[in-house]
Amino acid sequence: MKKRMIKWLVFSFIMFSFIHPFKVEAAISVSARNAVLMDMQSGRVLYEKAAYEEELIASTTKIMTALLAVESGKLDEEVNASNNAVYTEGSSIYLKEGEKMTLKDLVYGLMLRSGNDAAMAIAEHLGGSEEGFAYMMNEKAAWLGMNNSHFDNPHGLDSETHYSSAYDLALLMRNAMQNDVFREVTSAERYLSDNRDYYWFNKNKLLTKYYDYCIGGKTGFTKAAGRTLVSAAKKGDMELIAVTLNAGDDWNDHQQMYEWGFENYDHVTLQEKGKVPVDIRGQKSLYYTRDVTWPVTVKEKEALRSRLNLYHEADDFLVGRHVVYLEDRPIMSTAVVDRPTARSLWSHWKERTSHLMGLRAW
Repeated sequence: MKKRMIKWLVFSFIMFSFIHPFKVEAAISVSARNAVLMDMQSGRVLYEKAAYEEELIASTTKIMTALLAVESGKLDEEVNASNNAVYTEGSSIYLKEGEKMTLKDLVYGLMLRSGNDAAMAIAEHLGGSEEGFAYMMNEKAAWLGMNNSHFDNPHGLDSETHYSSAYDLALLMRNAMQNDVFREVTSAERYLSDNRDYYWFNKNKLLTKYYDYCIGGKTGFTKAAGRTLVSAAKKGDMELIAVTLNAGDDWNDHQQMYEWGFENYDHVTLQEKGKVPVDIRGQKSLYYTRDVTWPVTVKEKEALRSRLNLYHEADDFLVGRHVVYLEDRPIMSTAVVDRPTARSLWSHWKERTSHLMGLRAW
């Protein structure tokens, strides 16, 4: 592939007026040692408290276990419960040794009743062993950019080398919520397995009792980790993710973060898929590859500016980048192409790399 020249020809245009820097202060206080509030669509962090510190996470681990299970495409397969799975300590759906249950039912038992036996049965079925499944979990975590996480087991029982951060768990939940099957599971208030003559009721009281806008999540607790909670909520067209670790009052923490987020942020359109709405002398029509929205406060709307950077030499269909700044900080970088549907493999790789480095690339 031809090496692109470093020199750029820069064409700039202002979408919004630019004002002096300011800091948005969250008028909230949470009981949790670690917390984060994230916009689902963009991944922007709206509020954080020690969000990148490595902590024990208890049964919020099971979000990763459930995600790998639903992504496996094997939900209709029957899983044979081993002696090892049946006698896994902690919360349980009371599997019996040799009992056969579909992977789908085990995922519901995992997420609604937090069954550690279900977690181990899933792990052994998909990974061959607990260690094999832990390898899969860590591979997925690395792919998602969960840089402060390491998984030893599928259930979250305490281990010095089993940990994550509030931010990483938000990344995980954001990815999981893009899966329709996972959404269906995590939003269920109850479920009836073919193997049981009674319902499994969801332990997540934020969903079932305390907050009407909650659309899913996972609770957790051990003495060492304290109360842990990952949840998602939707009001209007905005979806948010909240995470608290070691929280004394997690139900109220999540409600408080959500109400603050919904009250103070609105989505604005940073670009619309299609022709770039600016004419550049000597250039044929240019195109954005997708719609992009971003959550901002009223004041932040006045501090957004946009810059169109065109390469001196085109790289395949890619002719430049559209970069949007909040004050002087880049918040989004997206491909600019020379035809309506072009999106090169090279640009996809660069956008993935930018994501892992913390710059939102689209």
